[in-house]
Amino acid sequence: MHHLIQVFEPYLHQYGYLAVFAALFLEDFGVPVPGETLLIAGSLLATKGEINIFVLLPIAWLAAVLGDNVGYAIGRYGGRALVLRFGRYLRLTHERLSYAEGFFNRRGAVIVIFARFFEILRQLNGIVAGITRMAWGRFVIYNAIGAALWVGFWSTLFFQVGKQGERIGILYKRYEPLMLAALALLGGGIVVFHVLRKRRKARDLREKADHAPGTE
Repeated sequence: MHHLIQVFEPYLHQYGYLAVFAALFLEDFGVPVPGETLLIAGSLLATKGEINIFVLLPIAWLAAVLGDNVGYAIGRYGGRALVLRFGRYLRLTHERLSYAEGFFNRRGAVIVIFARFFEILRQLNGIVAGITRMAWGRFVIYNAIGAALWVGFWSTLFFQVGKQGERIGILYKRYEPLMLAALALLGGGIVVFHVLRKRRKARDLREKADHAPGTE
């Protein structure tokens, strides 16, 4: 968690919510940028009070919805040939597109809602919906629902994880001496237990040997 904040904190400090918006917007029509990672980093940073989680949520949702709609337009009006022609610059291969199309054709609207939770499908969701000519109004509704679930899940999860992490850190510093002493006692107890068990086994073996036939 702290690593994520350290890597992306400069961008979030410099560009604020715009950094999250731009990353999510671009990622949602295939551009290889760390949109989800920036969302998580922003949610963690919100636990420090440097970002307002209640502002972050609608901004991230709007970026995700708009990005997928750009993808839909690319797929709908550009078609598969155009997507593959320029897709190589975005690491979009024929295999990746076929993979996403296969899922979409089998599940349809359900994929639009839950695609964001899966790599590749998240980036190609709108594009594939456009290529398969899904009705735009239907796509918008399911896409908005999916964006709300995805943004809400990751933001809330890591916001709570970040808060608990800070509390755990404070408790650890406060009770560190007691915890170390408890660990030392536990470790010593384990060592003593193993020593006593070995001695008992050795004593049992000697007693068996002494009472074995032919030893008297």
